[in-house]
Amino acid sequence: MKIRLFTLPNMLTLGNLLCGAIAAVSALVWGNLTLSFWLIVAAAACDFFDGMVARLMGISGPLGVQLDSLADDVSFGFAPSAILFVLFNRVNGGMLPDWVGLTVFLFAAFAALRLAKFNIDEEQKSEFRGLPTPAATLYVVSLAWSVEHAGICAGLNAWGVLITAWVLAVVMISSIPMFSLKFHGFGWRGNEVRYIFLVASLAVLLLFGLEAILLIIGAYIAVSSTLALLKRSKS
Repeated sequence: MKIRLFTLPNMLTLGNLLCGAIAAVSALVWGNLTLSFWLIVAAAACDFFDGMVARLMGISGPLGVQLDSLADDVSFGFAPSAILFVLFNRVNGGMLPDWVGLTVFLFAAFAALRLAKFNIDEEQKSEFRGLPTPAATLYVVSLAWSVEHAGICAGLNAWGVLITAWVLAVVMISSIPMFSLKFHGFGWRGNEVRYIFLVASLAVLLLFGLEAILLIIGAYIAVSSTLALLKRSKS
């Protein structure tokens, strides 16, 4: 079997990985969380479109699946943990021992578990189980953005950073059903929830700015949980 490495979907996936790697460098070395934010947004965009492009071009395969998980582990595992670590050190102020901040890397460990589980879990073909790593990461970078730009989370302390990292880590490997935002074609039928959620999210972003991502991720968890309860009650 001939393996094609440099297809358009694979290039998008590699773009995801490179953006995540540079985002980690931006946080740990340059201390620039704003640049990290935009790089993670770019990584998430690449992650959103690579699978869609692969399906539209009819070239999806096992290589793309493996490459996607490797890229996600960098962009949505290690990079957000690096951002949380820098954020912890910025707001700690001697409140807690420095080594305690290393526990934020549980986020990276649990993200790896979530990605590995996703690859072999037959129940996650049409929906997710647990919070997807890109969503958890967008929450982290939005939190950092808010602190960096004196937004609604400007008063965040070290305990807030730690609890955020730990809770997100646990929710990622939970069994909470979450609807997928990956479209099956561009038609309305079968994509109703996705279209409504994306349009509503865009409206909230336009009204409240980038800090609204914190609200959007919270709404994503709430809507997913509500849909799961409704589905269960009908069955």
